[in-house]
Amino acid sequence: MSRALRSCVSRDDPSPTPDASPAVDPRQRPYFVAFNHVPGVGAARLAALLARFGTPERAWSAPETELQDLLDRRTCSALRLARRRLDPERLLEAVQRAGARVLIKGEPDYPPQLARLPRAPWLLYLRGDPALLAVRSVAVVGTRRCSDYGRRAAARLSSDLARAGLSIVSGLALGIDTEAHRSALDAGGLTVAVLGCGVDVPYPRSNRNLFQEIAVRGALVSELPPGSEPRPANFPARNRVISGLALATLVVEAGYKSGAVITAKAALEQGRDVFAVPGEIFRASAAGANQLLADGAGVALSAEEILAALDLTQLAEENAARSVLPCDPAEADLVAHLGEAARHIDALAALTGHPVAEVARRLTLMELKGLVRHVGGMRWMRKD
Repeated sequence: MSRALRSCVSRDDPSPTPDASPAVDPRQRPYFVAFNHVPGVGAARLAALLARFGTPERAWSAPETELQDLLDRRTCSALRLARRRLDPERLLEAVQRAGARVLIKGEPDYPPQLARLPRAPWLLYLRGDPALLAVRSVAVVGTRRCSDYGRRAAARLSSDLARAGLSIVSGLALGIDTEAHRSALDAGGLTVAVLGCGVDVPYPRSNRNLFQEIAVRGALVSELPPGSEPRPANFPARNRVISGLALATLVVEAGYKSGAVITAKAALEQGRDVFAVPGEIFRASAAGANQLLADGAGVALSAEEILAALDLTQLAEENAARSVLPCDPAEADLVAHLGEAARHIDALAALTGHPVAEVARRLTLMELKGLVRHVGGMRWMRKD
């Protein structure tokens, strides 16, 4: 049995990759936002509209007779009403007033792990640094009504994974989610909260301070426009984004029909690994996690085991090296002269104007940080 429950899709190609999205014309951004306000227009229907009309602007203004074979009657009615009530430009301005930005599939800032998935959301709203969405991450999820044992397990694993250099993704719910976010931040690490409401709506209210801290030190993400209130129907879709942003999903205490188990199932459908913390056999809130283990999920006893299963053991060493040996201008200069093609150390010395011995010393330190790699024959290349 594999060390982690996974689908038959290989790790190197975690899921079938959809056709590459074209670069997004900035003039189309308001119309992507406008379609995001139309009930019934999800990723698949918007993809069909774009395939037919080429741009969201043309689809927005298309005659209804040309939409009827792409949209059902209810969605056509919703679009008709939206066209009368909504101004796309003003919708985009409202996003900016809320302190958020829009990430559209096909743009450089759109999270790469999510972009690889079929039916990835066309649009995300973000508060925080979009670069955090490209950091390797693990989703940590679980029940709202967790035991002290579950809380401690979530705290230990989340903080250790964060210290190793992984970002922690969760849903900002009470219980396990809250512990995962808080522990990552307390460890000096990164965290991303995926919401079932707008990125300007603190939910639950008791997590208002944590919400604000993540907005500053991490990232808040949602498919829903700013101002959207949390509704039960929002959360299953939210769960697939949590798993889609991460390399793997870790379940800590979850009931049979819980949102955490839904997230784990979404991870498997996406070709991602699933881990679970063993729970008390007499506790209903641990039954789902224990069933995942019975089905073959990786047993999460320590962060080291999770890193090993994900082939990321070296990540912790690289992260520690970066903190002890920060990058300096000379290293940045070397990185700038390295690319996909390897360069000989003599060429690097000539390009940077530094002695070969000095370049060799710096390259050795940079290899410890995970910035470069030696490919043999005194040749080096940048490590992506």
